[in-house]
Amino acid sequence: MTAAPRRPGDQSYDGLIVSADLPDGWHLPSRFPGEREDDASAQIDALLGYNDQATTEADRQAQLDSEQNETIDGRWRYIEHTATATRVFIRLQRQQFAVPEEVRITGVVYLPWRPGDPVSSQDLRTLPTARIEAAINERLFAMKRTVTITGGKIVLPSGRKVSERDLLKPLGNPKRTPDFYELVALQYGKLSAQGDAAPAVTMAKINGVAHATAQGWLVRTRSRGLLPPGRRG
Repeated sequence: MTAAPRRPGDQSYDGLIVSADLPDGWHLPSRFPGEREDDASAQIDALLGYNDQATTEADRQAQLDSEQNETIDGRWRYIEHTATATRVFIRLQRQQFAVPEEVRITGVVYLPWRPGDPVSSQDLRTLPTARIEAAINERLFAMKRTVTITGGKIVLPSGRKVSERDLLKPLGNPKRTPDFYELVALQYGKLSAQGDAAPAVTMAKINGVAHATAQGWLVRTRSRGLLPPGRRG
């Protein structure tokens, strides 16, 4: 999740949350937390101690390379309650290795409209975190192997478009590439359609990873319902 904003203040630039994910009565302002035009999520994480488990570059790389859900690189997004102007910062974290994959809210900063006003337990209970998570996950991950061809492009669940020839190029890091497991399914299917007798071996070569890593990608892809179960033998 390192893409640069498309325009200043566009909180939806990476597709992690869009206005339609919020229930009635809440909206997504066109500015980042702190009235900024740029995404300051990394700085907010540092200020609040969210990066305490990655104090060195080696720690950070270990999380990125692991096959566990990472705690670094969450995204802070700023939402407002329309009626009360209550300001809420929520931290969104991709759970890349959950089955099925999902986005969870891993932090909340609640600010009343007028600084210094008390925050009641009722205020906290009415914050629609579960509904926001559900809407995001339905939008991002509900599509199961649904592929639309538009002008020679394959439209992925996030809305990203790729050409068929791109399917035989390296797919990137599973924690950094939107629709990664959809792309794994498409690359595997492309190789199989070409008559490749060992598509997992070829995928490992294309992506510059060990054969076991490519097999692990396929296991997770199948667990998400994006490929049929593998056959023995």
